Amino acid sequence: MRRDDEFARFYANRFDQARRTANALCGDWVEAEEIAQNAFVRVYAHWPRIRAEGADAYLRTVLTRVFLDARRRGRGRERVVAAPPESAVPPDTASAEDRPPLLAALQQVPARQRAVLVLRYVHDLSVEQVAEAMDCSPGTVKSQAARGLATLRDAYHGATAPGGA
Repeated sequence: MRRDDEFARFYANRFDQARRTANALCGDWVEAEEIAQNAFVRVYAHWPRIRAEGADAYLRTVLTRVFLDARRRGRGRERVVAAPPESAVPPDTASAEDRPPLLAALQQVPARQRAVLVLRYVHDLSVEQVAEAMDCSPGTVKSQAARGLATLRDAYHGATAPGGA
């Protein structure tokens, strides 16, 4: 029972942050909630082996991999419907709402590069920590970050330029 209590506290304290990170990655609050929930399910399965001081890093890694796995598989499991359902999670983050052009531009960055940007600059992780979370080399993180920033910059300037999107 102690294991479940510890995990319940961890979940309650970290879910909103995980959902916000997932939203930065995917750009959709409903999908972000699904990604965060799937990440917590995976973390729970390994909870007895996760050390308390590494739990946040482990969650970030799992969250990133759930997002990237969904992008690799594609969104083919989605069904087209006549009218979209009600949003399960309202976009309640004032800081995100203040920057719609930036968030829109971030969604134009390829998924792997976007994951690097979010981990590196939103979560302020080192190159080595991002490489570990994404299971790649530090050189790959650096090149993906450089390409992602260039794409983000171009997309952002296109969206904020007069006559832009």
